[in-house]
Amino acid sequence: MKTAQPRKQHKMLFQAPLHIRYKLLSAPLSPALKASHKVSSVSVRTGDTVRIMRGDRKGTEGKVTQVNRSNNRLLVEGVTRAKVDGTTVQVPIHPSKVMITGLNLDDKWRREALKIEAPKEVEKPVEEPKKERKKRRPRKAPSKKATIPRKKKMKPAEAKTEEGEIKTG
Repeated sequence: MKTAQPRKQHKMLFQAPLHIRYKLLSAPLSPALKASHKVSSVSVRTGDTVRIMRGDRKGTEGKVTQVNRSNNRLLVEGVTRAKVDGTTVQVPIHPSKVMITGLNLDDKWRREALKIEAPKEVEKPVEEPKKERKKRRPRKAPSKKATIPRKKKMKPAEAKTEEGEIKTG
């Protein structure tokens, strides 16, 4: 369902099921990856290397440690903040603020989706020349002799008597 109203778009974004949110968690590829894979953006996965392009931590590069689909955020190695009690916590980052610089290609489905491994060429077997079929003779129309004559239907007003005379009305 498409709509132009911002409130409905916002509502659909936050109520989207996780299999649709997966596609929303995509980020652009670096120019080198764009050239090699011929794709401009890919959904971010754990293990990808990303560079932060916007915000306070601009220019920071690290591996994605976690992808949170419910909050639409990524957690990146080395991007932390100190809490008041002294503990460090990873800062969640929106995928639109990052650029993918390295792909995690452990998954065979992702490799197939990016068409990284060229399909092996299968040798085509040598085709044998086709044998010519015998031409069939065209079917003949059934002869009139073979048809069975139909009985005439009698009108309800006409009925035969026992002697064979036709009685009307």
